[in-house]
Amino acid sequence: MKTSVCIIAILLSVCACTHGEGKEATVAQLTLTSPSFRNNQPIPAKNSRDSGDVSPLLKWEGAPPGTKSFALICDDPDAPGGTWIHWVIYGIAGTSTGLPENIVKTETVGSLGGVKQGVNSYGSIGYGGPQPPRGHGVHHYHFQLYALDAEPNLAPRVTRQQLDAAIKGHIIAEADLVGTFVRE
Repeated sequence: MKTSVCIIAILLSVCACTHGEGKEATVAQLTLTSPSFRNNQPIPAKNSRDSGDVSPLLKWEGAPPGTKSFALICDDPDAPGGTWIHWVIYGIAGTSTGLPENIVKTETVGSLGGVKQGVNSYGSIGYGGPQPPRGHGVHHYHFQLYALDAEPNLAPRVTRQQLDAAIKGHIIAEADLVGTFVRE
């Protein structure tokens, strides 16, 4: 009897994992891209702190059902003093599919429906581009996008740690786009 129950349970789980004509159902995969640079490739100079400090155009797709908002953090774990935070942005509408280039460096971005920005490691609001120490080698900038099942109840100007605490337990999907940058 136990063997029959196990076989039935296995068959039910196999049936639950298929869709249509025996094909497996696919789960939405959140992907993050930029027309400015490919994953693990150099970030253009215009996106660096030395040459314009322009936030890159970002696009995403595959948000899972139930996505209420997005948050994005950009950091550099290769910084000599520990991870350097370049951008904290949150309260992005769950229906959004990207962020435009050159977002204003204000606490709240009205043109994006009230998206909020936090404080970066430079001590300023909004995007702060790559500026690794000269001769320090290649740095890797992680643009981490989080699909959330809620909108964080946070004021503007939060730190990465405050955002991390607010979104804990609410992340339903995430994606990571890595750009590189070096200053000789």
